[in-house]
Amino acid sequence: MTTRKFTAFALTAALLLPVQAFADKYIIDTKGSHAFIQFRIQHLGFSWLTGRFNTFSGSFEYDEKDPSKASVQVEIDTASVDSNHAERDKHLRGDDFLDVEKYPKAQFVSTAFSENDDGTAVLKGDLTLHGVTKPVTIDVEHIGHGEDPWGGYRRGFEGRTRIALADYGITYDLGPKAKELELILSVEGIRQ
Repeated sequence: MTTRKFTAFALTAALLLPVQAFADKYIIDTKGSHAFIQFRIQHLGFSWLTGRFNTFSGSFEYDEKDPSKASVQVEIDTASVDSNHAERDKHLRGDDFLDVEKYPKAQFVSTAFSENDDGTAVLKGDLTLHGVTKPVTIDVEHIGHGEDPWGGYRRGFEGRTRIALADYGITYDLGPKAKELELILSVEGIRQ
């Protein structure tokens, strides 16, 4: 095949083959503190104890044309737990709860994403905490997306889920109303 015929063939094939769409990749904006991993749990049934993890990282991919291809991965430094009380945080880092010496990282890796017409979605994935990996389902709200004032492009989501602490080998008794922990994930990503 001559060079001219090969070039014409390659150009025709490129124009006729369907274009493969790729999802946009976003880095979660933890440097600008536009992302949060928070939790709350009842304390003895009398009040809500709230806190957060100050150090984490991650990314997500999202394709507006095919949201089902979305994916998320997050890694959390468990020693960064912060409940606004130093002695309690020391207890939370100990072997009654997070046992950060033995399990310094927690991780979430998505397995499926299903978007609804109203801006909500369901994110499924595997959460590894305290050395145990279990599937979780996160209810998601798409907050918004667009250009930022610094020439970048951002997209944000909020997700909520509940986990049973005993499923992850955390059995310290905080009372019957404290069997489950609510996780609230506020994520703003910067498109790469």
